[in-house]
Amino acid sequence: MQSLSIEQKSSLTSGATTWTSQGVGDIESMHMSDGPHGLRYQGSDGDSLGLGASVASTCFPTAAGLASTWDRDMVRRVGVALGEEASELHVSMLLGPGLNIKRSPLGGRNFEYASEDPFLAGSYGIAFVEGVQSQGVSAVPKHFAVNNQETDRFRVSAELDERTLREIYLPAFEMTVRQARPWALMCSYNKVNGVYASQNERLLTTILRHEWGFDGVVVSDWGAVSDRVAAVKAGLDIEMPPSNTDGKIVDAVKSGECDESVLDTVADRISLLARRTRQARSGSPRAARQSISEHDDLARKAAQESVVMLKNTGILPLSTSDSSSIAVIGEFARTPRYQGGGSSHVTALHVRNLLDELRQALPNREITFAPGYAVPRQGGSEVPDAQRLVDEAVRQAKDASVALVSLGYFESDESEGSDRSGISLSDPQTKLLEAVIATGTPTVVILSGGGVIQLGDWADQVDSILEGWLLGQAGGAALADILTGVVSPSGHLNETIPRRLEDNPSYLHFPGSHGEVVYGEGLYVGYRYYDTMNLPVAFPFGFGLSYSTFSYGDIEVESVDATSARVSLTVTNTGSHHAAAVPQIYVRSNQDDRPVHELKGFERVELDPGEGTSVALKLDERAFATWDASQQRWRTYAGDYTIEIGTSSRDIVHSKTITLRGDGYVPPLTVMSTIGEWMASPYGVRVLKPLVDRIRASAPDSSPEMAAMFAQMPLIKLVSWGIGLDETKIEAMTSAANRLKEEDAKG
Repeated sequence: MQSLSIEQKSSLTSGATTWTSQGVGDIESMHMSDGPHGLRYQGSDGDSLGLGASVASTCFPTAAGLASTWDRDMVRRVGVALGEEASELHVSMLLGPGLNIKRSPLGGRNFEYASEDPFLAGSYGIAFVEGVQSQGVSAVPKHFAVNNQETDRFRVSAELDERTLREIYLPAFEMTVRQARPWALMCSYNKVNGVYASQNERLLTTILRHEWGFDGVVVSDWGAVSDRVAAVKAGLDIEMPPSNTDGKIVDAVKSGECDESVLDTVADRISLLARRTRQARSGSPRAARQSISEHDDLARKAAQESVVMLKNTGILPLSTSDSSSIAVIGEFARTPRYQGGGSSHVTALHVRNLLDELRQALPNREITFAPGYAVPRQGGSEVPDAQRLVDEAVRQAKDASVALVSLGYFESDESEGSDRSGISLSDPQTKLLEAVIATGTPTVVILSGGGVIQLGDWADQVDSILEGWLLGQAGGAALADILTGVVSPSGHLNETIPRRLEDNPSYLHFPGSHGEVVYGEGLYVGYRYYDTMNLPVAFPFGFGLSYSTFSYGDIEVESVDATSARVSLTVTNTGSHHAAAVPQIYVRSNQDDRPVHELKGFERVELDPGEGTSVALKLDERAFATWDASQQRWRTYAGDYTIEIGTSSRDIVHSKTITLRGDGYVPPLTVMSTIGEWMASPYGVRVLKPLVDRIRASAPDSSPEMAAMFAQMPLIKLVSWGIGLDETKIEAMTSAANRLKEEDAKG
């Protein structure tokens, strides 16, 4: 890019408009669009706040639902469809998927994120990116990194230790970058340990590019840049939207504050992205999309798989031949909640509601409707009398054979820009449900929302509970398919449903104050905390019922090499419905500084009644590794590991223990290494053992407490023991031990 002037190169570091990048020389301008679950295309002059109208597009389930499918192929197919619609409108960059961890159920943007577990989130991210980029459109995983709340999101500093960062908050991004090779990535608003993500060189360059091999473009979240020059030097390529401060970059280069080679690198990256996405800008936009019907069918299928059945006493599926009446209660059945608010809000092509779809699916049954509660509206419109709505619903429930009650979060409860204040149903909805239950009519509860909803005492009194998340434009049809047994529910929870908000491990720390949020729970996020503490939950991570039943047998676990293993099992559909099973693999370590177990593999398999299949999965080194902050590397320790096969994190059906030799890594010794560490090292023990034996011989009656204290003492502290050691001798011992290590490495 030597042919470009400093001014031209500097212009590339910011957008041209709210939704487009700069075009300079041979580098074409590229259009960007929101789109984690549907294209929010506004054209080049659209607004960045999401207030303007967007072109109608297919609205798929949000990540909260789509990740509940545990179906990589489905996620990939949705990605392909999103890529197709983006390409049809000449969109080069689709801003998604969201890969941040659901640290707290209060997170206002949890509907855009896949899971509380990094492996499940990373698996989702890989499939999504592969699907989108198969159409010549760049996916843009976001928000990098540690963006887990909306409160004070532009300024807050996420304070966390290195091990927690590496094991919980980075793996989903790392998996996606290493395996799906996204062409772009978006940084977050917040600071990470005091440094804005947009100018965090360690995140954007050292980890992302040098460690993971990312060769794409880093774009800022909209308005995330604090210091233009610091951001470019740290590894940010494009500021969005433009702040018209490119002159600061020019001045920094001319003054020597920023080397011109930095701009050359930015230009090279953006040029590469433009070439990679050229396919999306070729040809003429279609006047009428041929894919609309196909994508609507896919949205319906995705929504079917997203639904999680939490409880069923046998009332579902509803009989299609029965002529008894059904009371459909709840405004959401007529006016569905099918997506979240904020920048991802899609103008859907065709929204189906549950009420109409049920009437179509059950023509022989009388179906009545009562709104039951009012949905809050903007503009202060008149609110119907709440008690009158409840009374009407009760009358209809009394006359029906079953009541289907549709409840959940209102749009004002969860949106970009603010976190929730609680996770319970609103008082009007709770009172409505209690009144319906009191009629004695069998009751099915259908929940809608982008995050988990706390289940009250009512959960024990109803006959069935369906977690419907935010299912997109075809959600009403998908729910009708589930309720009537056209398909069996197959979704599984991507986050734990706690009994109380107060039980959540982040409760005392979220969302922080005075510009900081301390991640005090460390590694113990979601089920890692609940299961380690053996704390009762409403429904565990990975849970999901079906209309069928499954058996799991012929479990085999074997080590492949020193740091990896292979797991195989058979799954058989022992019920009477075609259905899908999701065997989950958890790894339990013998180390006491790790969660009791962690998800490291899963597979979704569809089976006819009586059909069985084999499932084989490899657990690579990272399935057993932990981050060693002192050595700044992943470590796989030698020892026993238990492989658990479960249908949730709490429902373990089989387990087997294997022994791994480990990666064989021996950390170098220093004068500050403890005597215990020296004696555990095959090289340190050869140097130190004669001295330790002499010390122990001089104090044969020392207590176990004294021995433990001795083992934790850094070697250098022995200089004050009066046993003839000084700093020079300690350093010589250290050199000798490390020399033995080097000689052994050379063979």
